[in-house]
Amino acid sequence: MKEFISVSPLKILEKSSQGRLGPGNLGVLVARAGVGKTACLIHIAFDKIFRRGKLVHISLEEGPEKVASYYNVIYSDLLKALNKDDDSEYRFLMERNRMILAYLNQSFDLDRLKTSLKNLGERLDFKPDTLIIDGLDFENADRSLFEGLKAAAEEFQVEIWLSALSHRHINEVNERGIPYPCHKLDDLISIIVRLQPERMGMVLRLLKDHERHGIPENSIALDPGTFLALT
Repeated sequence: MKEFISVSPLKILEKSSQGRLGPGNLGVLVARAGVGKTACLIHIAFDKIFRRGKLVHISLEEGPEKVASYYNVIYSDLLKALNKDDDSEYRFLMERNRMILAYLNQSFDLDRLKTSLKNLGERLDFKPDTLIIDGLDFENADRSLFEGLKAAAEEFQVEIWLSALSHRHINEVNERGIPYPCHKLDDLISIIVRLQPERMGMVLRLLKDHERHGIPENSIALDPGTFLALT
């Protein structure tokens, strides 16, 4: 869906040093509660799926049926925003090239994740290019978990996108300009983007681009209703 790719939130990476996150790397979307992290992550998923990549969406807070319903609602909203009729090819891609896994009640761990990825490859011949992990508790997770995710990304040659919850009342920022809760982990993270409402609307800002930090010119405005990039 060329129309969507042209207004995808991942347009923000077009001017990055590598133009993408890339296999073996971690990317993090930082935002406060209620701003739209999950919707933005699903748009990232659409960007990958519509380019015919394979994706696994891992939810730590919602069951597979609810996550699938989010995809369907956002897909319908996307068609309306682009003034397009439903396209069976892209709906088929969404179903065929996406798997949803849920680890509820704090049941997520690296061993289970790696076992699931191996099973998908061996039993279903489904080898993803991208993982999305939504709902990981950055505040209480040990650094070793992120080190393990980085190692898993390299082992399975996938890129991993995560969501991180920030708080209005916590303004801690490290010397490289990376805010809480990523401020002690940015050496493990290749791409960090922040989604935040501003006076003029919703803005997606690139905070870390592989080895570059603090890139003020790399931000895009998003429609607050659809999370599509404004042109």
